[in-house]
Amino acid sequence: MINTFTGSLPILTDTEIGDEHICTGLDTPLKNDAFIMPDEEKKERITLLFAEIMDVLGLDLTDDSLKGTPGRVAKMYVDEIFSGLNPANKPKIALFDNKYKYNQMLVEKNITFYSNCEHHFVPIIGKAHVAYISSGKVIGLSKLNRIVQYYAKRPQVQERLTNQIGEELKSVLDTEDIAVIIDAKHLCVSSRGIKDDTSSTVTSFFSGAFTDAAKIAELQNYLAV
Repeated sequence: MINTFTGSLPILTDTEIGDEHICTGLDTPLKNDAFIMPDEEKKERITLLFAEIMDVLGLDLTDDSLKGTPGRVAKMYVDEIFSGLNPANKPKIALFDNKYKYNQMLVEKNITFYSNCEHHFVPIIGKAHVAYISSGKVIGLSKLNRIVQYYAKRPQVQERLTNQIGEELKSVLDTEDIAVIIDAKHLCVSSRGIKDDTSSTVTSFFSGAFTDAAKIAELQNYLAV
């Protein structure tokens, strides 16, 4: 919101930036040396640090149910829910000639994904719909899912996630004709803050032929089936 007295944008605090779900750019914010430390060392350090968080919260880490939790969390962070941070885990993509000469849109819909809000580190749960028109090459269907999962498995903002998937598909498929629609529920909205459990957030990425209103309507017809 513009300050009506000065005509300038207000300066937001770090908390306000997070609460307003503001995205700072297309690229996930990473340190230059993010991947120098081996994964096993990362897990060891996260185990110690998460144990300290639990201790500060007053939890008894000698309890049989809790004493393994820091290690489980560390393994989950590095190997699972944030594995998309590491470019070594990027899916290997092979393209094939479009021998079927199929020149209409291909739609992969209802791709379920789990991500995490980078502002509160709580889950984002949603479905992605992706579509493309071949420029002469095609991709294995499962690779579309894997690209979605790769970018979802990192601390995210939904707008960034949508654009990252769209730009990756443009690059991999060598076509401008890409569409991405994401419909997701944010637990930072439903389980804390406003605590609205019924709303969801929809974002889209349209390029090339999908900037045409008729083509978007055609895509929406596919998604409604």
